[in-house]
Amino acid sequence: MKIESDFIESLYSSLNEETKHYLDIAIDKVVETKKKGGKIVVVTGSGPNIHEGVTTLIAEFINKGLIDGVTTSSAVVSHEMGGVLDRVKRINIHDIGEEFLDFDKMPRGDIFELTELTDAQWAELKKEMIIDDALVQRCNEKEGTVIIKAAANMAYPMGLRNETLAASIMEMAHTKHVPFEEVVGWGCDERTMLGAGARKGVPVLVSVPQLIGGGQVGISIADSIPVSDRCYRISRMLGEADVIIESAVALTQEIHDGPFETYTGHGIWASWNGYPTYSLKDKTLIRFDLDENLKKAWDLDKKSGEVQAAIDKGLPKTKMSKIPFRMEMSAFSRLEKSIPVIGDIGVLWSVMGYKMAKALNIDLDYISYPQQTEPGKAMREWIVDNIDYMKLDKIKEWLNN
Repeated sequence: MKIESDFIESLYSSLNEETKHYLDIAIDKVVETKKKGGKIVVVTGSGPNIHEGVTTLIAEFINKGLIDGVTTSSAVVSHEMGGVLDRVKRINIHDIGEEFLDFDKMPRGDIFELTELTDAQWAELKKEMIIDDALVQRCNEKEGTVIIKAAANMAYPMGLRNETLAASIMEMAHTKHVPFEEVVGWGCDERTMLGAGARKGVPVLVSVPQLIGGGQVGISIADSIPVSDRCYRISRMLGEADVIIESAVALTQEIHDGPFETYTGHGIWASWNGYPTYSLKDKTLIRFDLDENLKKAWDLDKKSGEVQAAIDKGLPKTKMSKIPFRMEMSAFSRLEKSIPVIGDIGVLWSVMGYKMAKALNIDLDYISYPQQTEPGKAMREWIVDNIDYMKLDKIKEWLNN
């Protein structure tokens, strides 16, 4: 995939001065950390990270040795199992007919989606599952709109395939005593976070607050290992990190502060009871966020210590700060080495990825671009055409080794 250097430089130039300032600090810190042999962990949300090509960029960084751990959502796991992005045809359910669909069980909008697949892919899927050929034929005959969207979501048959395979994959996880994410990673394309993580031995785990969101996939992830084991694995990953990058994700307060983190969270009692703990003290926490209130909360604490003061006095932070106060603003604002970068993650990751790789003399085979731009549209087409869905035979091959 072509790296559009001039375009990325223009993206950087378009940023306001404050965002440039903090993005530069963030890039310098990441580069300095990797040059010293330190570890970088990324905490990702779902939707925007998929659509902006960020999860695919993180996979590229894992493959190049730049990212050492990831937490994500069950929805992202589901999408990566389907190949990140799909091209789907959207048809009005009334054009398809009640002989094929139960209208009472259809989502709002009266739309049914069909994944566009090659003849070879249809043949491959028919070896795994029963395909309703009559339904597929009717969908192909009717007019509809073709779009690119997050893979294996509401479209037939890829969404159904994920949901159907999830329980079997959970049983495989039980057999191997590993998380669901590791099992599917061996079947996923190596240009996904899951696929890259499995092959490189880099943990890619769904955080506890983000478990339920991928339908049966989310449930199976949650049931694949005990919550206590998941919490410990994530705490070990974060404890080993020198830099943590948060990318368009909510509820990071809960990801960070318990039950084993001692500096901003509730891990003090785990420590008293003899459990292994870790501390966010002295770690750099970079957050990519669109909400300017995050920066306002950060400014309040850095200039006056107001956030910490509210906590010390047991007072509501929203009333003291006079801004809508999301939970994740608390620990972030109070950490001495936190860096707020306010902007579109599609722009921020494109710039950061390019500048970080350049500073470390690493040649990238892929980079993300903002999805609404021409390079971004080409990037999304490239993902659809090149990143394949999870292969069950590869999982079985790993399972038997």
